[in-house]
Amino acid sequence: MPVCYQGVMTNKEDGSRRFYTCNCFTTDNIYLDDYKLHVRFVSEQQFRLDHQPLLRRRGCVTERQFEDVLHTISQEVDRRRRLSVTSAERALSIKGTYRPLRPHVYHLQESFLAPKFRQIVEYCRSRDVSEEGLRDMLKEEAAARVYRFPVFEKSFCEDLVEELEHFEHSSAPKGRPNTMNHYGILLNELGFDEGFITPLRELYLQPLTSLLYPDCGGRCLDSHKAFVVKYDMNEDLDLSYHYDNAEVTLNVSLGKVFTEGNLYFGDMRQVPLSETECSEVQHKVTEGLLHRGQHMHGALPISSGQRWNLIVWTRASQERNKLCPMCNGRPALVAGEGFADGFTKPSDAPLNSSCVLT
Repeated sequence: MPVCYQGVMTNKEDGSRRFYTCNCFTTDNIYLDDYKLHVRFVSEQQFRLDHQPLLRRRGCVTERQFEDVLHTISQEVDRRRRLSVTSAERALSIKGTYRPLRPHVYHLQESFLAPKFRQIVEYCRSRDVSEEGLRDMLKEEAAARVYRFPVFEKSFCEDLVEELEHFEHSSAPKGRPNTMNHYGILLNELGFDEGFITPLRELYLQPLTSLLYPDCGGRCLDSHKAFVVKYDMNEDLDLSYHYDNAEVTLNVSLGKVFTEGNLYFGDMRQVPLSETECSEVQHKVTEGLLHRGQHMHGALPISSGQRWNLIVWTRASQERNKLCPMCNGRPALVAGEGFADGFTKPSDAPLNSSCVLT
């Protein structure tokens, strides 16, 4: 049954709801790492017309290079088509064979949270809460509506990174978090969703997002995708300019020790790049950055050490059901596993699932 938590609707039966992906998942936003370019592929003819001129300007000049691009796209499309099945298979294998090093980190406890974050959330739950009062408690960055605040205690960050490294070094199967990050961990496959990410979203993030982002689904968050990405001098150093498949994103720096690697933000994705000025944002260990998912951003390269980041893409089906944020069209729904990409059908909505802040 949906529960109203200080004016925020949370659904305690998310597991009984059916979530979907948009059919564009297999055609749109395919990232070509060699050319730092997102592309759409429906057919080779369409792809040549839409993207070959820009690919040539970025160094794809021979037919052999173009064939390599087509091969990369074919592999990625095939991976996406099989993703629901392969992800479920990995999760089942992990559950049956992997033994955690730090089992306590899988279940969110308030002691994991930074005192300042707890204070912020407590204020959001109070009767005299206001958007202005909340903004006074947060650090707003130069980039519009990007907020920085402490999220976790340092000791918890260290324990979590130890657990993630233990999993990384195990023989358990692993999947990539997304097409842009080569190194990281999908937290739903590892078993973090029910005991950690869902209560983090429902009980701690939504009181903030309801006030800060009511115009882009902040009051109605009902699903998420959570993963960890790793930057290392011998692996991924940075992350190209992009937007997220999310209504609101939380990005927390977990550690370890690194230099440089700040984030940078431009404008919303609808604004032409030629009209955009980027602002650099420092990202300190234990701190989170909260921002709109459609806000263009990237990560500058680290210059030493290793960095782990927790990314939580929070989603609001009542927003994305109207317009897919990835293809800008009415979503063509395809059944998915778990929270899928956060779309729902009207017939699947829980009773009394209002998201009006009271």
